[in-house]
Amino acid sequence: MHRRSPAPALAGSVRRPHSTARRTWAGALSAVLAASALTLTGLATDAAAADINNAKNPGFESGLANWTCSSGTGSSVATPARTGAAALKATPAGHDNARCSQTVAVKPNSRYTLSAWVQGGLAYLGATGTGTTDVSTWTPDSSGWKQLTTSFTTGANTTSVNVYTHGWYGAAAYFVDDVSVFGPDGGGGGEETVIPVPPTDVAVGGATKSSLDVSWKPVANATGYNVYRDGVKVQSVSGASAVVTGLAVDTEYTFQVTATNAAGESGKSTPPVKGRTAKDGGTPGLPKHFVTGYWQNFNNQATVQTLAQVSDNYDIIAVAFADATSTPGAVTFNLNSAQLGGYTDAQFRADIRTKQAAGKKVIISVGGELGTVRVNDAASATAFANSVHALMQSYGFDGVDIDLENGLNATYMTQALRALSAKVGPSLIIAMAPQTIDMQSTSGEYFKTALNIKDILTVVNTQYYNSGAMLGCDGKVYSQGTVDFLTALTCIQVENGLDPSQVAIGLPSSTRAAGGGYVSPSVVNNALDCLTKLTNCGSFKPARAYPALRGAMTWSINWDATAGNAWSNTVGPHVRSLP
Repeated sequence: MHRRSPAPALAGSVRRPHSTARRTWAGALSAVLAASALTLTGLATDAAAADINNAKNPGFESGLANWTCSSGTGSSVATPARTGAAALKATPAGHDNARCSQTVAVKPNSRYTLSAWVQGGLAYLGATGTGTTDVSTWTPDSSGWKQLTTSFTTGANTTSVNVYTHGWYGAAAYFVDDVSVFGPDGGGGGEETVIPVPPTDVAVGGATKSSLDVSWKPVANATGYNVYRDGVKVQSVSGASAVVTGLAVDTEYTFQVTATNAAGESGKSTPPVKGRTAKDGGTPGLPKHFVTGYWQNFNNQATVQTLAQVSDNYDIIAVAFADATSTPGAVTFNLNSAQLGGYTDAQFRADIRTKQAAGKKVIISVGGELGTVRVNDAASATAFANSVHALMQSYGFDGVDIDLENGLNATYMTQALRALSAKVGPSLIIAMAPQTIDMQSTSGEYFKTALNIKDILTVVNTQYYNSGAMLGCDGKVYSQGTVDFLTALTCIQVENGLDPSQVAIGLPSSTRAAGGGYVSPSVVNNALDCLTKLTNCGSFKPARAYPALRGAMTWSINWDATAGNAWSNTVGPHVRSLP
């Protein structure tokens, strides 16, 4: 948080030849044909034993046929459907967890893989009556389709199992599609698995200097997809999109996609689709590596400063904060002269111009711990873009920082920022300051927004403080306040779609600036070295270096000044020395 207060085979018969004169030849022919018949019989047996999806109506295309949902909690709906034209929607209510189930015929002593795609509220998938160990798996809320998978082995006398899904009491509705009980044919008339058809509607976009987005239309019986770049497979994914990274600047590539399931892999999509990475450059006027600091437009016991007094070690000064207005999404700015020792609006505007003349950038930050700005529909997105643009024209701000700590809607914030970019052009700085939890997964609204706008995004300064313990990109848990926390969590962003040049690490400038997560400036520098050069790492070491990593951010400039500018005096020169 950015705080305003101190932190506390069928076999045929072989006929006997009519001509006895050719008995020897006929005997040889009979032997050959008999051998062929045996071979064909063996092939037919293998084909009959091929694994199939034993679930009936697995995609709910026939409504709830073959399915039973508790207390009428389930229904077949057209949207969202992962494949086909329908999916299951089940809504928990009170003490009913919206359980939907189907009895599935199976073979004894056989292994089955149970899977389903889910979306929405918390969702469980499981099987009972297996005759051995019953199984289940679950996932928390998901804004996009996610596959749940588990497996079980049937007992010696098991001929059917009960497959079920359910949500959680009082939680949001969950959706299910493409249920599969994959294994030997249990005789219940399930669906035989066949190789998928090639994907269609393949598109390439979202270009950055080192990555391209590839998307396609989902294939009905596919469980996964392979992405080919210039004819070589580079990625396997479960959903209908992928971010292909590690590409060269301003380079054209061709992409094709195949669909896969247990039966095999489809042919490649045709024709190959081309995409080109972005040209080198970035926001004009910014150094390769830079330091961002927040300037406080209020007095919370940290040193009060004018913009003119801000240390030259800061390359971007984020003015904290813009204020919400009575118009949803719109913002304004009110200089808090009373708390800033009589600092006047005229002086503030002049100081912005002076800083810019010295090569610095000054941007307006929106949000903070107490921020109430909401951009959650088209109208508020338009109001946001228009009002920020008006502030930039009035004060001369170089861009905007998104620090909405009380909720963000990726769809409409993307719309707002693209509208602002269209008004301002390539000089626009767009910074983001998500909290640590916001960047744990690409399904988070902040992460989705960053990926949505990465062609116009300047930097993401994740707040690696006030966080507790979090997962790193290696799946291990790391505690805040360590070099490993900074490096293992930053790895998540650069390995999941953001260019390293769009990623910086955010830390408090003093022990008083945050409730937890402070590290000494030397630890910040060690983290930067680890990420850019693979030196001075802790127990976690990235699989590769990210020499283009943008730099560091701190909350705040004022708390740094309170501590004698120890943070910026140490981190600033080090950032400028990065490769």
